[in-house]
Amino acid sequence: QVQLVESGGGLVQAGGSLRLSCAASGRTFSTYAMGWFRQAPGKEREFVAAISRRGWTTYYADSVKGRFTISRDNAKNTVYLQMDSLKPEDTAVYYCAATPQNYQAVWASRIQYDYWGQGTQVTVSS
Repeated sequence: QVQLVESGGGLVQAGGSLRLSCAASGRTFSTYAMGWFRQAPGKEREFVAAISRRGWTTYYADSVKGRFTISRDNAKNTVYLQMDSLKPEDTAVYYCAATPQNYQAVWASRIQYDYWGQGTQVTVSS
């Protein structure tokens, strides 16, 4: 069992930056690839970024590539999402999730993730 708790959301102006954190409980954090998803009002939850168990491989949605960076610290049981050059369309609730699947081909699929956090709100004003 893995419990995930996100933090770091807030209100920021367009062009600004935020760093989200996701703290995981348990000793098995390093056995999971980790992903970030987001859900805007009235829209489906969508993939944002993912990172492999040891952090060697990352994968991004086209909409955030070059602006967001995912990273992890297995010693701290934490995964991060650095968000730069934020746009109003990035406004959403951001969720972290854990999957035992350590290959990129499946990371964009929500059904591959076994555990989810409660989400943190990110609002980007224009």
